[in-house]
Amino acid sequence: MTKHIPVLLDSVMRAVGDIRGARVLDATFGAGGYSRAFLDAGAIVTAFDRDPTVVETAERFAGEFGSRFRFVFGPFSAMAELNEKFDVIVFDLGISSMQIDDASRGFSFRYDAPLDMRMSIDGPTIVDMFDVWTADDLTKILRDFGDVRPARAIACAIKDKIPKTTFELKDLIHNPRDIAPVFQALRIALNDEMGELRRALNAVPNLLNIGGRCICVTFHSLEDRIVKNTFRDWTTVAGDARMPAVVRPRFELIRAVTPTDDEIKNNPRARSAHMRGVEMLY
Repeated sequence: MTKHIPVLLDSVMRAVGDIRGARVLDATFGAGGYSRAFLDAGAIVTAFDRDPTVVETAERFAGEFGSRFRFVFGPFSAMAELNEKFDVIVFDLGISSMQIDDASRGFSFRYDAPLDMRMSIDGPTIVDMFDVWTADDLTKILRDFGDVRPARAIACAIKDKIPKTTFELKDLIHNPRDIAPVFQALRIALNDEMGELRRALNAVPNLLNIGGRCICVTFHSLEDRIVKNTFRDWTTVAGDARMPAVVRPRFELIRAVTPTDDEIKNNPRARSAHMRGVEMLY
């Protein structure tokens, strides 16, 4: 199994600054790379994750760091239900290397395994949804979330012969260049990843303290577009040329960062990463 290396960790730590005693919400616990860095820097961390395979790691963290670490098992959109404030909220989006490397999860086309693709243990698998979604539904999913050009043909092939394994699905895709986008699109749709992100970001302004920062690390254009547009809306005030806006935005942008050549060399997963952030002014 590939060792998990947190992407853009140094950049994230520079962006959050001195967090000794700060309350940090790690929205995507995963293998715990970000949370450990925050805890080692003296922060008090609340971490979310809906993947049941990370619970054991979270329990070890609780034993190691005691009351400075709290784990919430569930989707990060559930942060909207918290009645507390944080100094930092961090999202490390997308799928983790450990999820891809676990063949039993059915995320990767590199291994022949049952198709599942659930981030959690609840709800239908992708195979279940193949029976629910129409060819039109699948076509839209493949176009919207994977930019797959032969979306209609692949959607019809899926409906004609419902694939039960990763290799069965891969065999229905004639152009090798379309395989990764198809797997990505289906995973995103099944787990409502874009809806989760929108709901979580909508909760951020109510959760941050004044002077608090929200940092997002994205890995593909769909999630990056949502983050970029949300942060743009937060940091601009709509005005009229005849009546300039007099209320300043509540947030200020933090300089966006992409990985260095050295980081990409050491961690190829970082190649498509972008870090964006905002600071709450009042």
